[in-house]
Amino acid sequence: MESKAPPNPVALYEQYFVPAMFRPWAIELLGLAALQSGERVLDVACGTGIVARQAAAQVGAAGRVVAIDINPAMLAFARSLPAAAGAPIDWRLGDATALPLDDRLFDVALCQHGLQFFPDRVAALREMRRVLVPGGRCLVVVLQSISLHPVFEALMTAVAQELSVPVTTVATPFALAEPERLRGLFTDAGFGTVEVISTSITARFPQPERFVPLAVVSSAAAIPAFLALAEPQRATFLESVGQRMQELLARNRSGDVIQFPMFAWVVRARQ
Repeated sequence: MESKAPPNPVALYEQYFVPAMFRPWAIELLGLAALQSGERVLDVACGTGIVARQAAAQVGAAGRVVAIDINPAMLAFARSLPAAAGAPIDWRLGDATALPLDDRLFDVALCQHGLQFFPDRVAALREMRRVLVPGGRCLVVVLQSISLHPVFEALMTAVAQELSVPVTTVATPFALAEPERLRGLFTDAGFGTVEVISTSITARFPQPERFVPLAVVSSAAAIPAFLALAEPQRATFLESVGQRMQELLARNRSGDVIQFPMFAWVVRARQ
């Protein structure tokens, strides 16, 4: 019997998580960015490009959008999607802490749920500041405290306990939850005016039975202990985590959707 090819984690990210949470967050981020026709926009850690595509439509054909990510698979998938309306998007491979760009090229730099994953966050922010024109603006969105997200808190606690690792090793998405720490990163990077704005969305995940396995698999690259599991062990592991989550997910279920509020900080700073 011919074995099935493993699911493409990038395709799963785009098809499941982008509509459920990253598109709503992109709308919030761009609403606060207030892009203008003709502006030049940089999207750092662009993933499969939801922010870049929406920004392209907002700045129009007279604008410019450059989207950078360190993951070639994410960029390849982004390029494979239908072209966005408005400005053409220049997809580039690059490291946020050493952007392959000249100084003073952009009016706006955006980063959606990426800063917490960078190995040197101040260096990445300095790079975003470097490529902005004088008076240019930088907007970054990161999640607020994991305690405000009981579904993800329970999921990450279950994952950590099943793998016998500290929960901090799997909770990186929530690593920049303190607003004053965020403000300090931007100040250290040389930004002048720095605002920290609270915002929220309602995340809606279809097919509830897929939520746990897809959430774990999508973040597996950041969990070496999970990657070390052989396939039979992975299946047992996912089943155990799913059982732990069953009651909580049922409380957050509405029809064929798991839904719950999510909270983030948007930092809006000027060069």
